[in-house]
Formats: sequence, structure tokens, C-alpha cells
Amino acid sequence: MTIDIIDLTDPKYADLNAVQLAMVRAAQAEKNKAVAHCEEEIKELFYYFLGRNTARASALSEETEQLRTERDEEVERIREDLLYRLATEALGNEGNEYGPYRYPENPNYGLSYSQRFLIVREYYMSMAGDAASRLEAYRLDTLARTYLGDFYATLYDLLASYVH
Repeated sequence: MTIDIIDLTDPKYADLNAVQLAMVRAAQAEKNKAVAHCEEEIKELFYYFLGRNTARASALSEETEQLRTERDEEVERIREDLLYRLATEALGNEGNEYGPYRYPENPNYGLSYSQRFLIVREYYMSMAGDAASRLEAYRLDTLARTYLGDFYATLYDLLASYVH
């Protein structure tokens, strides 16, 4: 797979860990799927206009340009999401005198509440077991109540939505 969603030769992406590389590969696959879908739509559109003897109409070029613009916006959304996830994952690699930041052993209180939410969500979503046991473990987590603040209820609702 050719990676072109981000430039891996850029110094800030040169030393990605295995988890981050997996994120890059997943984003690249999503981008490739979006590009292939767009090209398929353009081909179908061309055959549609060709079947009506209007393949040289300006409407075809306008529709094609619109599809490519939508594709570019989708690719940029995928790229921005990847960059955000890479940055969020990198937050866990830092640490203090007690060791690397990891929830719940050594939580990072320097993060915003939304970043804390993402880290705690990832912690609970990576737990083995079924959704009900994850929800029960979260319900009993007293650290999460103070660490997440108002986001505690949001994550509770999210985890509860997987139980049904």
C-alpha cells in the first residue's frame, strides 16, 4: 500500500510507533476507498451522458468537478481526523516523575476535558469482555468521575449505548 495521506518522510512522522502506523494505514485505506468510489461515480456519470449523446455537455464537466470537490473534502476530513488521532495518541507517550501518562495509573491532568474523554474512552473500549462488563467497570470507577468532570455522563451514555 502506498501511503500518501501524510508524508512519512516528514521528521514529525518519522518515528511513529506501531499503533500510530496502524492508524495511518487505516486512514490510507479509507482515503483509497473514497477516491475509488469517486472515480466509479465519475465513470457512471460519463456513461450516463454518453448514452444520451451529451458526453461533451458542460453539465458533465460541472458534475465531474463537483464529485472531485466532494472527494477532496472527504480526503481532507480523513487526513485531519488522522492527524488529530496521531496527536491524541502521542499524548500518552509523555510522562512525569511517576512515569508515562496512562489512565488510570498515572492520569495526565494537564489535558483538556475533551482529550481526557478520548483517553478514558479508549481505555474502556480496549477492555476485554462484553459491553455490560465495561459499563459496570466504568460505573465503579471513582477516578473517572473527577477526572472527566461533565464528560463522565457523556462517556457513560456512550458505553451504555453498546449494551443494548
